[in-house]
Amino acid sequence: MSSTLCLLLLLLILSLLTVTISSPGSRSILRAVNTGTAADLRDYAVDLNVTNFDAVLRDTPATYAVVEFFAHWCPACRNYKPHYEKVARLFNGPDAVYPGMVLMTRVDCASKINTKLCDNFSVSHYPMLFWGSPSKFVSAGWEPKQEKSDIQVIDNGRTADRLLSWINKQMGSSFGLDDQKFENDHLPSNASDPGQIARAVYDVEEATSTAFEIILEHKMIKSETRASLVKFLQLMVAHNPSRRCRKGGAEVLVNFDDVYPLDVWSDNRHEDQDGKGALGNIQICGRDVPRGYWMFCRGSKNDTRGFSCGLWVLLHSLSVRIEDGESSFAFSTICDFVHNFFICEECRQHFYDMCSRVSGPFNKSRDFALWLWTAHNKVNERLIKEEASLGTGDPKFPKMIWPPRQLCSSCYRSQKNNNIDWDEDAVFNFLTNYYGKTLVSLNKDKGLNGIDGTNAALEDLVPSTNAIVVPLGAAFAIAVASCAFGALACYWRSQQKSRKYFHHLHSLKNI
Repeated sequence: MSSTLCLLLLLLILSLLTVTISSPGSRSILRAVNTGTAADLRDYAVDLNVTNFDAVLRDTPATYAVVEFFAHWCPACRNYKPHYEKVARLFNGPDAVYPGMVLMTRVDCASKINTKLCDNFSVSHYPMLFWGSPSKFVSAGWEPKQEKSDIQVIDNGRTADRLLSWINKQMGSSFGLDDQKFENDHLPSNASDPGQIARAVYDVEEATSTAFEIILEHKMIKSETRASLVKFLQLMVAHNPSRRCRKGGAEVLVNFDDVYPLDVWSDNRHEDQDGKGALGNIQICGRDVPRGYWMFCRGSKNDTRGFSCGLWVLLHSLSVRIEDGESSFAFSTICDFVHNFFICEECRQHFYDMCSRVSGPFNKSRDFALWLWTAHNKVNERLIKEEASLGTGDPKFPKMIWPPRQLCSSCYRSQKNNNIDWDEDAVFNFLTNYYGKTLVSLNKDKGLNGIDGTNAALEDLVPSTNAIVVPLGAAFAIAVASCAFGALACYWRSQQKSRKYFHHLHSLKNI
């Protein structure tokens, strides 16, 4: 009898709980708890651990870094986190107010894998904050009795106001916690400072990653667009100014035939739950570098520049890196890529119309680089008129005919009103230096391309797929390589996933 009563009481309690939870008042309470804005819940500081600490700090575009050492069980650390995040949201992520200036990071010393890392920095209390140039943290440490150190302890950052005040003092800046994105005039003018393009290597990575994400998210890899994407990946792997993007593009190519074979095609067959397909997990320009920065291509308004600017920089950088024998391949590849994968309809059609007007093949890389420059100026001419009539331009970065006199006075023979007599030899020299040598100068200074000759040679071996052959210039470069190539090629072949790539790689020698 007592067991029956217990069962009845249990059922009664459960029914009461169900009524309580399902009541309108309770639902409103649950909504109040769970419907905070994404900005309120988001972490802006980058979580680091011993496996990615050096890579992130070595490769970040930021000028300075703050590293917080904490323990997740520490009450003071939990209470400090909202203060730290208030400052981090100014500098980190796609909505950063001041991107590329300070990388805000944190390391959990309570995680066992980080014990040695925290010991290297002599972490004596939580939270403990350090400041310095990002590169100074790489393979480094800190000792309290050091007389000189490139890394400083932040001794007065226990609130968001104090931390930001400390940062402002170090940088000579006047950032505020209430500063909002794009409501500032600190952006430098790209039209007058040729050195600004050096920072665009990060924008090239951002644009490459964004383009790849758009293709996957919009399920744009079809039987009729497959070859176009493969050709663009081959061009990018050979000539993208970012080593990370070349490496990631090669990974995509190695897996491409397995994921999207020619003989069996079904659009649904290759998609996973998020719609990105089997290639969705590949980070084409690296996994460790925090994204969300537009450095050279940052606009002064929320909806200007960014991806479109970054894509133009990528295309120009490709155009000045190809060999003469690749010029026609590069032209058709870029035209087809824009036609098939650029989702701005008016821009896509305008660009493809310009492609269609080209009557013959390009025999010189110079001719293709100048054609792309001319096409870009025609796009700017159209947008100058549209933005002037609609008031949609960026006041800090208005569209202009490129390059302006401030950057290349020798490019101008004469100018009457809007009619410019260009010195195309000077223009080509400018494009080659601007989108070639100057663009990667920051990369070289930071040692991002500092890999040995073996890795560089292996990285440049682009595996071909069934869709198209490797560009002639890249094949020729491989064919005339030194005798060391034989050993490298053997190593490369041993790493391939299937025998079909052995055949493709071997065929390069016969071209």
